[in-house]
Amino acid sequence: MKRIVVLGAGESGSGAAILAKEKGFDVFVSDCGTITDPYRALLDQNGVKWEDGKHSEELILNADEVVKSPGIPTIAPLIQKLQAKGTPIISEIEFASRYTHAKMICITGSNGKTTTTSLIYYILRQAGLNVGLAGNIGNSLALQVAHEDHDYYVIELSSFQLDNMYDFKADVAILLNITPDHLDRYDFKFQNYIDAKFRITRNQTKEDSFIYWAEDPIIDREMKKLQLGATLYPYGFTQPNPLPVSEEELALKGRHNVLNSMAATIAANVLKIKNEVIRESLMTFQGVEHRLQYVATVRGVRWINDSKATNVNSCWYALESMTTPTVLILGGKDKGNDYSEIDELVKEKCHTLVFMGLHNEKLREHFGGFGLNIIDTDNLHDAIQGAYEAAQEGDTVLLSPCCASFDLFKSYEDRGEQFMAAVRAL
Repeated sequence: MKRIVVLGAGESGSGAAILAKEKGFDVFVSDCGTITDPYRALLDQNGVKWEDGKHSEELILNADEVVKSPGIPTIAPLIQKLQAKGTPIISEIEFASRYTHAKMICITGSNGKTTTTSLIYYILRQAGLNVGLAGNIGNSLALQVAHEDHDYYVIELSSFQLDNMYDFKADVAILLNITPDHLDRYDFKFQNYIDAKFRITRNQTKEDSFIYWAEDPIIDREMKKLQLGATLYPYGFTQPNPLPVSEEELALKGRHNVLNSMAATIAANVLKIKNEVIRESLMTFQGVEHRLQYVATVRGVRWINDSKATNVNSCWYALESMTTPTVLILGGKDKGNDYSEIDELVKEKCHTLVFMGLHNEKLREHFGGFGLNIIDTDNLHDAIQGAYEAAQEGDTVLLSPCCASFDLFKSYEDRGEQFMAAVRAL
């Protein structure tokens, strides 16, 4: 019996373990952290052996194949040992795709993935299709393949997930944009990150579709170098407008969301969704949590939760959409960020910067000479109190951190939830 070892017991790992067990493999799950109670219960209910708080090498290095959580870096010693043995290491998405014939609509990019993925899923649901939502959002693809039978899956893919995908093929692949992100995972080489993003086109043929933002300078440069097998669908403001509604009628506001809506519209057209369904969906979609999410108006000041802005370019889009004087809360776990991308918008839009992180040295060094009011904090309470005192009636307080959340929070969702709860308590 083939032995499958799953490293990491979060949503993707637990789902992969359940699917592997259902398919008759000898399955073992190992997580060096603490497996949360819901996932422990799920593994126990399905008779999957597991451990947490450690990695027992004698139970892992004998694997025939390893399904790795995207959060585990390639440089981890255990991964290095498995690679030295020649053990295949794949992602949960790669593993799950072996057991379904559903059409795969896959979305990647540095920014806008969750919004575009959610919008496409919404359009397909409105069209009455049997569709699942997976990847970085929704339930594990593997768990859905094990327990459900969808005809379509809309999948948000990070570069980490794409790194360990080899035979997987997207029927519809969408590349929204590429800006520097996660460089700490890619030897601080931007090209390595670019190459990871373009893996979404891997194994595609003429029958498959590749939808991409033609005006992105990085994508444009790479497209001139590559010979891709898919049918190409470029979009952008210099391309024919695919939208069946005016920009003013779109439910999602902002220049970046016009582009996201274009990508979703082309994907829906490729899938032969009726135009009236696409039109209605673009006008009624409600957006996603933690992305430019309105929280409350307190003392005449609007508070916006953009916790999902975990890189500088995402913050750029948020600042671009601001129409009032802004207090910007930023900071967290730096991933090799270049903050100069937002310099002009910070100078134009912001009168106060609130730093919220355990290590704000880089932020102080970069923004210290801008002549703005700077509030330096190392916790959420002080950051919100500082922003509250600095904001004037008619201002906006924007949480758009530019950084990962793991210095002070469990995730960007946790950061956003705590932010919204604290604002509502003001």
